Amino acid sequence: MRIAVFDTHAYDEQALNAANADGAHTLEFFEERLYDKTVELAHGFDAVCPFVNCRLTDPVLHRLQQLGVKLVLLRAAGFNGIDIVAAERLGICVARVPAYSPDAVAEHCFALLLTLVRKTHRAYNRVREQNFSLDGLEGFNLHGKTFGALGAGRIGQCAMRIAKGFGCKVVAYDPYENAQIAQQVGFEYVTLERLLEESDVISLHLPLSEQSHHIIDAAALARTKRGVILINTSRGGLVDSQALIDALKTGQVGGVGLDVYEMEEGVFFHDLSDRPLQDDTLARLMIFPNVLITSHQGFLTREALHAIASTTLGNASAFERGEPMLNQVKTS
Repeated sequence: MRIAVFDTHAYDEQALNAANADGAHTLEFFEERLYDKTVELAHGFDAVCPFVNCRLTDPVLHRLQQLGVKLVLLRAAGFNGIDIVAAERLGICVARVPAYSPDAVAEHCFALLLTLVRKTHRAYNRVREQNFSLDGLEGFNLHGKTFGALGAGRIGQCAMRIAKGFGCKVVAYDPYENAQIAQQVGFEYVTLERLLEESDVISLHLPLSEQSHHIIDAAALARTKRGVILINTSRGGLVDSQALIDALKTGQVGGVGLDVYEMEEGVFFHDLSDRPLQDDTLARLMIFPNVLITSHQGFLTREALHAIASTTLGNASAFERGEPMLNQVKTS
């Protein structure tokens, strides 16, 4: 198949070319995100391969159909940027990568968490300036604390296993409970309200939907323990950013680790170091000393990139051969 790969960086191109070493498909890479202003780049291709910040709305999908595109190969698990109803109506198959490396994202969650609770980012900068004082660097043990996972899917399960390794008590909220998984991992399902009230650390691992949008809002933050640590390596829209800023200012939230941000589109994955930051909310978050932000890099390991590329091209091959699309996204 001729595949147009959008929103690409050097690591994407390297991983996809390695997975396509047999030349089964023809790949062309575009730095541009796929949306209404760039859809014409898909002319002459059988499939498009967008990333998380591409926007395949009804008009974009309609134009893709007119251009002869039959397949959308999303190289991620989340698909909130694609109008699935419109894709089905237009006869365009949408396939995703449902599980590439849950360990990668879960481990990044703890990279953020440990940095926050032991203040290693501040210590690193001090020592670089030959300031070896320990004043203000007091942290706390994870051992014995309650780790609350919002979402008990593959990534949430990996995160909870790591938390148990630190000696945490682990609880989880998930709309779809699985008693067998809870027993295997060793956590307790609780209500959202109880998780908010009892957790010392809250880690988000839910997909973004109408139901989960701003699940962490002012009311939710008011229910948490004072000084709670919040980690989000899932989707930015799960957190109301303004409510989070307000809770940081009062000390209700003691630390935040964000690998995603609700208005990250057009900011994350880009080098903006030579221009003023236009997002006042993001700029405000960045000035808090107890807020740590990374640019959606939880997936960025060699193992995860290899799995993403292999599954993406495997989806293309299955479609081309008329085989069952095991990773197809459907409305029902």
